[in-house]
Amino acid sequence: MTNVDTNELQKFSDLAHKWWDPESEFKPLHRINPLRLDWIQSYAPLRGLRVLDVGCGGGILAEAMAKQGAEVLGIDLAVKSLKVAQLHAMESGVTSLAYKEIAVEALAQEQAGSFDVVTCMEMLEHVPDPASVVRACHALVRPGGWVFMSTLNRNLKSFLFAVVGAEYVLKLLPRGTHDYARFLKPAELAQMARDADLDVIGARGLSYNPLTQRYALGEDTDVNYLLATRRAL
Repeated sequence: MTNVDTNELQKFSDLAHKWWDPESEFKPLHRINPLRLDWIQSYAPLRGLRVLDVGCGGGILAEAMAKQGAEVLGIDLAVKSLKVAQLHAMESGVTSLAYKEIAVEALAQEQAGSFDVVTCMEMLEHVPDPASVVRACHALVRPGGWVFMSTLNRNLKSFLFAVVGAEYVLKLLPRGTHDYARFLKPAELAQMARDADLDVIGARGLSYNPLTQRYALGEDTDVNYLLATRRAL
């Protein structure tokens, strides 16, 4: 496992018990999850599909996709987070959902072309080599299948909003959650996708209004953004 940052794993392991507390440090993920889910389904209605969630953490998105009728596998390298995800799925009675501790590159060698949809949300900014993850996602999705990714743009505005604002002023996230140097400009992520033979189909921005405390999808990709890509037939 060369494409892993042990410090990043430790951050999320230390917070694992809070994954499903909607008022905890994971509050932003709970708030944006319906937006992410609707956006994914606007391209690929999930019922009956086989889905892989890369960097699933405590299972917030994976479980939501399973509840839409998908057969979901969530993978992560943070063992405590996976245990929380498994327990919550059991308590929720969600059966079409499994979790596995494995790197995406290793899974790509085991199950190439096995999934209709691959999601990789809020994860690329936490690994040393995001392009390696993108390549593995391409390998795992079947021809014609979808790969959905989200991450943070790299510019002054994103530094002010996602680091200074979110971690220090509004305290939406714990300090040190993000390393600005690992943020990816949309053009950079799009190029990684094209280099991995994924066609870039669409992009949306995710914004936060501190006055209304509401998140919304729109055209502004300056801070958070989502990218829809597809493997050619």
